[in-house]
Amino acid sequence: MKKELLKEIVENFFTCNKEEVLQIFNEMLNTIAAQEQMPAIESMSRNYETAQSNPEIHYIPGNLKDARDAVFPYFWGTDNWSSKLHLENVKGPANYASLIGSIACLLKNPNLCVDTYSQRSNELELKAITSLANLVFYHTENPWGVFTMGGTISNLYGGKIGIEKVRPGAMKKGLSGEKIAGIVSEAAHYSNETLAGWLGIGTDNLHSIPVDPSCSMNLILLEEKIEELYLSKTVIAFVIATFGSTDAFGIDNIGEIRRVISEKSAKHKMPVPHLHVDAAAGWSLCFLNEYNIENNEFQLSSEVIETVTKIKEFSMTMQSADSVTIDFHKMGWGHYPSSAFIVYNRDDLKYLFRSMDQVPYFSEADYRHDPALFTLETSRPGIGPYSVMASLNGIGLKGYQILVAHSLEMAARLKKKLNKLEYCRVINQDSLGPGVVWWVLPAGRNAEEIYQKMIKGELKKDEYERYFSEIQRLFEKRKNTADPEKDALLSYTTSMGYNPGGISIPAWKAVFFNPKTDESVINQIIKSIEEL
Repeated sequence: MKKELLKEIVENFFTCNKEEVLQIFNEMLNTIAAQEQMPAIESMSRNYETAQSNPEIHYIPGNLKDARDAVFPYFWGTDNWSSKLHLENVKGPANYASLIGSIACLLKNPNLCVDTYSQRSNELELKAITSLANLVFYHTENPWGVFTMGGTISNLYGGKIGIEKVRPGAMKKGLSGEKIAGIVSEAAHYSNETLAGWLGIGTDNLHSIPVDPSCSMNLILLEEKIEELYLSKTVIAFVIATFGSTDAFGIDNIGEIRRVISEKSAKHKMPVPHLHVDAAAGWSLCFLNEYNIENNEFQLSSEVIETVTKIKEFSMTMQSADSVTIDFHKMGWGHYPSSAFIVYNRDDLKYLFRSMDQVPYFSEADYRHDPALFTLETSRPGIGPYSVMASLNGIGLKGYQILVAHSLEMAARLKKKLNKLEYCRVINQDSLGPGVVWWVLPAGRNAEEIYQKMIKGELKKDEYERYFSEIQRLFEKRKNTADPEKDALLSYTTSMGYNPGGISIPAWKAVFFNPKTDESVINQIIKSIEEL
């Protein structure tokens, strides 16, 4: 080996050339600044066939500028969702405190499996998990958890603990064809089907409970389903409640769900199902738990104050849950991946423990603080805790209250303006959160009258399908005629979660996750609808 060959690579790629790194980083920041002055990007040109046929691996060693050039076109072609016109889904722009934390993490590149690979970054994870646990559970003495690659994996952790609780040893012996079920709501995220399949209980054994118009699980139907399952000698491993559904932002009554599953399991002498909460989208509403409604420091409108009051009531029931999923990269405005799975009582993690003989290369691992002994992943990035702690301490509790309250205020204003249009109907009028789903029908239609007939079963299939077709046609018309300089990007859902009489309700959708979105954006949405 010629030493000078290795020396050049080490100097170029494994030695910190601060001047060159800062220059490239500054170029990227200038690009971000330029893009923030541009309208929201809905869809840039993409050519997947060319990408696959031309993978481009340079033969000879280059330098950091070659690295920059290899990714820059794709960096430029990726929207960072900074525009106030982005209202399509539960995604907002990442904040710059999170960027500072993420950069710090990437510079050290810790693996959060064991202390050996992460050192104090492992300690930071425990600190971040505890901070989030105290927020969502409103203080708990013995929490623990881990950051995961996404909300689906966090929900999977909850389901797996449930299986181990009702069938101890399933991790080793398998389910052996036993009748095991899980329960969610019809408004729950589709990832619950994913975890049911991957955990081996089968998607056919995941039972969805219908919801009320606010997309909250129907408790009477929940009781009936549990009775039905227990009478058939089926064990229920878990119930996954939703705290902020993806489309309509429905919230389940966690406290009442706890009461139901406890009473029914005691009655039938069955093990109590694990109660997990998918709060990936809605967890940040818990920031408002300590907002003083009487003082109303932010001068929130009466509609928003009423919403905050209800949110606080629902948030406090989170204490009834065994575990929770949160996505900080959603309404925490952090960087991906910043999902966390948190248990109310750390003793519940014992159901996931591996024995030391299963991980001989982690002989130094200690179950009291090394997640490698119970995590699904062995390699876990540290961006989550770095993003969380940098953001929480940069923006602060009050700062997050302001951000969340602003999102609620924008949603309330859009609902109020839509309600004034006879041919529009807000479908999630009573839902709590920053999401709005609604109908737009042709001028001359009475949307409220049509909606009421539909939920009462007074419309034939061809009638409501015709109305649904009109709703989608008008959405596509607006999309095709929108002015990218001023019209917000909205989305369309084919099923917002509430399914009266088994009918999946389509709707237009706007989610107010962007702090820059203001009333002018809402006014323009209304104007664009009126011009249809």
